[in-house]
Amino acid sequence: MSNLQEIKQFVLDEFLPDVPADELGVTEDLLAGGVIDSLGLLKVIAWLEDRFAVPIDDVELAPDSFRTIEAIDEFIRCALAPAGAS
Repeated sequence: MSNLQEIKQFVLDEFLPDVPADELGVTEDLLAGGVIDSLGLLKVIAWLEDRFAVPIDDVELAPDSFRTIEAIDEFIRCALAPAGAS
């Protein structure tokens, strides 16, 4: 399972348990759509820290980094990239 698929499955399991996977697009705005609120965002961050061993304290956080599943995936890729990599 790719990181993108794993993130999508987490969002479905935690926030949209009754929604079929094919109904949640990876570019859907999770914040504006009310899928994830401020407490939900904390839950996502805690899961990312645990699952991907991402030191969230050490990276810059911005709401846009968590707006879509695709954005979360990009955030993880950047956070895990070696220093100096682009």
